[in-house]
Amino acid sequence: MFNLLDYPPLILAVSLPVFWLSSSIGARLRDNARDLQPGDRDDLKFVLGGALTLLGLIVGFTFQMALNSYDRRKILEAQEANAIGTEYARTDLLPPADAVLVRALLKNYIDQRISNYTSQNEQRIRQVAAQTARLQTEMWSAVTASATAQPSPIMALTLNGMTSVLDAEGFVEAAWRHHIPPAAWGLLFVISIFCNLLVGRATQGRGGFVFLILPAALSISLFLIAEIDSPRAGSIRIEPQNLENLAHSLHSQYEAQQPQTHLSQ
Repeated sequence: MFNLLDYPPLILAVSLPVFWLSSSIGARLRDNARDLQPGDRDDLKFVLGGALTLLGLIVGFTFQMALNSYDRRKILEAQEANAIGTEYARTDLLPPADAVLVRALLKNYIDQRISNYTSQNEQRIRQVAAQTARLQTEMWSAVTASATAQPSPIMALTLNGMTSVLDAEGFVEAAWRHHIPPAAWGLLFVISIFCNLLVGRATQGRGGFVFLILPAALSISLFLIAEIDSPRAGSIRIEPQNLENLAHSLHSQYEAQQPQTHLSQ
């Protein structure tokens, strides 16, 4: 389903002409209305000041909501990398055959999680999600089989680590689905339109550039908020640096162990 809020450039392309048109309509209303009395001008300035103050607060609160979600996604990416790294280290507690299997699955799992962060194609994202679900099932089955065969506190520790890995993925996906509510966006757009109408009504100058200042500032602000709030569509995205560092470390360990394994044979 198409959602305008998932496409920040479209928000900029739509909001700028709408806000500019609102300012122009306000100016047209000013030209067609009778001249304001000094008291009326003061009242209009008072209303305009209050509306702009309210608009600034709403923009600030909305930006903070988007920034908090962005920070939350960054924290969860680091926590997921820590959970996977911890479980990889705990595979030493498993029987040798099961440890080799779980390590291989975890390395593949890390690659899929990195692809989930970097992929933008919808088909590729669905493929990554399917592969991730399959790997989760295989990893859980491998760990639970060992825990069932040899129940002990050590096996429980490994099982708990795998639970953390699976939970971390769920928390990340939930954070990526969390956006600024559409009602907040709607309120922001409506108040922006009213403020531009008031600016056009109150401005004494007739230059088109005057009517473009507030629409441009608001449109750029909404564009930036949408960029931060859209984890996939925006250019401001979470880079899986912790997962990439972990994947590089695990692959390096695997390559370093290969000569030793060959010599021991």
